[in-house]
Amino acid sequence: MRGYGFLRVGGPEQQAFIEVPEPVPGPDELLVRVRAAGVNPGDWRVRAGTYGTEGPAVLGREVAGTVLALGDGVTGFAPGDEVFGGCPGMLGGWAPTALVTASFAAHRPDRVTPEQAAVLPVAAGTAHDTLTNLNLESGRTLLVNGAGGGVGLPLVQLARRGGLAVVGTASPAKHDLLARLGATPVAYGEGVADRIRAAAPDGVDGALDLVGGDALRAVAGLVQAGRLYSVADKALVKELGGDEVARDRSTAVLTELARLVATGDLDPLVRAVHPLDEAGDALELVEGGHITGKIVLVP
Repeated sequence: MRGYGFLRVGGPEQQAFIEVPEPVPGPDELLVRVRAAGVNPGDWRVRAGTYGTEGPAVLGREVAGTVLALGDGVTGFAPGDEVFGGCPGMLGGWAPTALVTASFAAHRPDRVTPEQAAVLPVAAGTAHDTLTNLNLESGRTLLVNGAGGGVGLPLVQLARRGGLAVVGTASPAKHDLLARLGATPVAYGEGVADRIRAAAPDGVDGALDLVGGDALRAVAGLVQAGRLYSVADKALVKELGGDEVARDRSTAVLTELARLVATGDLDPLVRAVHPLDEAGDALELVEGGHITGKIVLVP
């Protein structure tokens, strides 16, 4: 089977189409014919060695597709079902067939396209889990540091739907979209803490950082340490007294996200669909950090 991945840990020069055996589902796994696959910053971070995975390996952390076979003991799914979910070990989706973790998979509603469903497990799933971790009451204020990215955009939508006020830092090019989604956009850079205080004069009740480094340090003092989370800089956020987001990779979460898409309460913001042959170009766009919305690969 021909899939797109990386030969060894390193930069984009290590990316290539590689020949790998067709996967065989094991316990808690589904084998699916891929209809769409999401592209995420985590994909280039896998290639760069952030998660300790060595090549050669096929990239791709989330897919939507048709069930071909079930692993031993898997229930609730059958061959022919249209499903979506996360790939075991964050790998394998950019190929004609892929394994999906059955306990982190859900049936795809007819009103949700494969392209929409394929981008829900990683980014929208993280957004959902952030709100669960924070458990803020309606009327409270959430700060999203890096709100214009893949996790930030669904987080803004879910938070506003839950009655939260949202302040989001982002580059000016993304401010109009954030405002349309109901957030108060604030520019990055020097003086960002003062701008956030002006946007939220009663203070910030919880925060998710999606940038890390100095950008995280700049906003950390605006929220109690126990209400500060980061998915971009797990070491630094713990140094600052906060924590990483505890993920609930479950069928229940994906089913709820798909329901919200089907009812129009959550827009996955799929901005571009590329053929799998253009996987390298799609990952370059995501790694550059300037794309607004999600990119999807299709066979």
